[in-house]
Amino acid sequence: MSVLVIGADEITPIKAVLHNLGAKSITHWDARNENRVNRQSIPQDTNCVVMLTSFLNHNTMKKIKSQAKKRNIPLVCAKRSVSCVYCEYCKVLGISCENK
Repeated sequence: MSVLVIGADEITPIKAVLHNLGAKSITHWDARNENRVNRQSIPQDTNCVVMLTSFLNHNTMKKIKSQAKKRNIPLVCAKRSVSCVYCEYCKVLGISCENK
């Protein structure tokens, strides 16, 4: 599974959790440059989008949400905490949320 993570500067702990949950490829957009993110579209090989909402403005979130919905890609919205990302990812993808 290929995952696009949008938001935050450093996502090393989140990458580790996503790899443990089956993500093979993880792309990260830090969203610091809003113009760049707003001009880009979700890569074609993306199977899931994770938005770290603490670090995104409303317009960026709205644009990404719209793109994901049009392409029927699961969208996970979470704060930056690893536990929050883990629980929301499991909930959206229907994975058992037991301690791994």
